[in-house]
Amino acid sequence: MTNSARIIVTSISQAIQELRVNKLRTFLSLLGITIGIFCIIAVLTVLDSMKNNIETEMNTLGSDVLYVNRWPWMDEGGEYKWWEYWRRPSMSPTEVKAINSQVPDAAFATICLPDGNLTLKRYDQEISNITGYGVMNNFDKIQNIDISQGRYLNSSELDGGTEVVVMGDEVYKSLFPGNVNALNKSINLLGKKFLVVGVMKKVGKNMAGFDFDNAVIFPYYAAASVIDTRSLSFDPMLLVKTANNKNVDEMKYEVEGVLRRVRKVRPGQANNFAINQLSQVSQRLNIVFGTIDMIAAVIGGFSLIVGAFGIANIMFVTVKERTKIIGLKKAIGARSGSIMMEFLIEAVTLCIVGGLIGIAIVLLLSVLLTYGLDFKVTLSIKNFLLGVSISAIVGVLAGYIPARSASRLDPVVAIRSN
Repeated sequence: MTNSARIIVTSISQAIQELRVNKLRTFLSLLGITIGIFCIIAVLTVLDSMKNNIETEMNTLGSDVLYVNRWPWMDEGGEYKWWEYWRRPSMSPTEVKAINSQVPDAAFATICLPDGNLTLKRYDQEISNITGYGVMNNFDKIQNIDISQGRYLNSSELDGGTEVVVMGDEVYKSLFPGNVNALNKSINLLGKKFLVVGVMKKVGKNMAGFDFDNAVIFPYYAAASVIDTRSLSFDPMLLVKTANNKNVDEMKYEVEGVLRRVRKVRPGQANNFAINQLSQVSQRLNIVFGTIDMIAAVIGGFSLIVGAFGIANIMFVTVKERTKIIGLKKAIGARSGSIMMEFLIEAVTLCIVGGLIGIAIVLLLSVLLTYGLDFKVTLSIKNFLLGVSISAIVGVLAGYIPARSASRLDPVVAIRSN
């Protein structure tokens, strides 16, 4: 074993011995490092997991879909003028037909009429505040509709406004408790009887705002026969999906031009509709995530500074306790560089131990969030290595001055010290 390797092994052994002998003192010194690494790595892990979950959902929903209605999801370069957006005309089948016939880059266009205040009845079972989605053809090709029982609405039912419905998982459990077969059973909806033809799988709420678990899907024309779809109380949404290998931004300009012509918007006038994309949400979230990153770095940085002082303090105490040993080592030929390396490695080892404790806490919380709250959190190798690296750097900075003072001790004075 080389001299350097021997010094490294000895220093690590002495650091572990310090942990064993002075448990409380060492624990309190490591607490700042543990808290600092925990703050930084925990926030990075949660944000990375959120980004991964958002990217997964965007890939599922499709980042190549335009959502067009009265309301912009984000402000349009200034104040959010809700009083103007509210008065805009609603989307209708006229716009859908124009997009399908005049936009070559569009694969599908459809319309969805959301109504968030429906009451559903079946015999003595009644549930309120259920969202209904009145849809046209191709809605299932743009939004992922997974069926667990029965089937989805067919083209003839959608075009003819047939009174049939597909219900979400939570709606099914409320109206048909005990896993009763719901297919071909009738429920009261919009003052009429609708036949249940399908039940959707449980999926949760998605980024586009669709909550299919607590919703029912039925033909748009069935809703249009009962309610005024152009009323300002409703806000039908036009959904347009880009064709394969087509650029969504180019299609967006085509859709905008067609809608302006159909709606007779004059040149120079502002659009009386809003074209939204999931990428807008993603970009805004990235700004928020960046801010949270900075806040976590500041909080973690202060904790690491406190921890560094704690490590420096314990290393000064260690140097004081080993003054005679240092003098003996230097008297028999140990070089100053070797003494300095010994104490630096010991400081780094202590910091890495504190950092690993912080990372272990993050890992434990990741498991709890993943299995307890159904929020998938994964501690990446990148964040793990980042935590260990920061701990090592803090160890070098905290241990440098004590190690330097130890390396400069006069052997004669050190041996005679009390």
